[in-house]
Amino acid sequence: MTSSPTQGIKTVLHPVSDLATAKTIYTALLGVEPQTDSPYYVGFETEGQHIGLVPGGGSQGMAAPVAYWHVANIETKLAEVTAAGAAVKEPAHEVGAGRLVATVTDADGNVLGLIQDR
Repeated sequence: MTSSPTQGIKTVLHPVSDLATAKTIYTALLGVEPQTDSPYYVGFETEGQHIGLVPGGGSQGMAAPVAYWHVANIETKLAEVTAAGAAVKEPAHEVGAGRLVATVTDADGNVLGLIQDR
C-alpha cells in the first residue's frame, strides 16, 4: 500500500474547563510563556511541539487530548485513512492563517487529528 507519509505528531490540543488555571499549570510544566494567549485558545511552542489549550473543548466533542499528525495534503490523507476504515469526525476546515484541520476516529473510537499548513 502506497500512501503519503506524515510529518509526525507536532500538535496536541487539550480541552480545559478553566483556561486561567490551565494556562498557569502548563506554563509551569513547559517552562515557557504562551505564544498565543486569547480567551478562546492558548498555545505554547516548545521543543518543536505545539501544545494548545481549548476552553470549552468538552462542548466541542473533545473528551480527551487530541494528537494532531501534520500532513502535506489533508484531503489526500483523509481519503487514505477513511479508505482504511477510519470515520470522519470533523471534516477539513480552515482555522486561521491558512491552517486546515480535520479529525477522524479509528475503529475503536480514538480521535486522530490531521493538520495541514499552507
